[in-house]
Amino acid sequence: MSKIAIDAVLLPSESMTEKAIEVNQMLLQRYSDKIILNKINCFPHISLCMGVIDENNIPAISKILEEIGKQFFALNLTATDLPAHTIPTGDKVAEFKIQATKKLQLLHELMMEKFSQFLTYDVSADMLFTPPAIEEVTFYWIKNYHNKSSFDKYRPHITLGFGEMTDIKLPIQFTSSKLALCQLGNYCTCRKILVSTELQN
Repeated sequence: MSKIAIDAVLLPSESMTEKAIEVNQMLLQRYSDKIILNKINCFPHISLCMGVIDENNIPAISKILEEIGKQFFALNLTATDLPAHTIPTGDKVAEFKIQATKKLQLLHELMMEKFSQFLTYDVSADMLFTPPAIEEVTFYWIKNYHNKSSFDKYRPHITLGFGEMTDIKLPIQFTSSKLALCQLGNYCTCRKILVSTELQN
């Protein structure tokens, strides 16, 4: 049974997706090109539930994703800040900080609870999408997601790329109406959409 590293995510609206890609392009002019956002194989996203699954369980997980989607209307969200966090390698990575609404928190916790029966956290490079090659720090985030990034430690954000950015007008209000199960790549980028479902309109 083959295993893959996944992230169940919210995909932002078209306008917010384009904004994230625009900021990423600005960062790329000055900093590392290890994260190049696009609409084909490196999707801007808000993580909800990360880990490792057996590929055979994708149909069952897809059904759960659809059921969860029926319980939520499209979410109105706000990017409130653009901090740069120092990651374990010592590099700085910029992100849109997303206001943690009750509905977003509920969606995250529901996803974690419903997916828990399928999730493990032991990960190796062959479980991730390549190229680009997988760097060691990627495993850190996946292995520690449950303990360091979920429930009361959940911190919604959209990763934008390496470096720092200050001259973006905030806040930015946007909607998210699509849930997707994605295969992860280097730096926990969302590289391949395996299944997706729309939230209620």
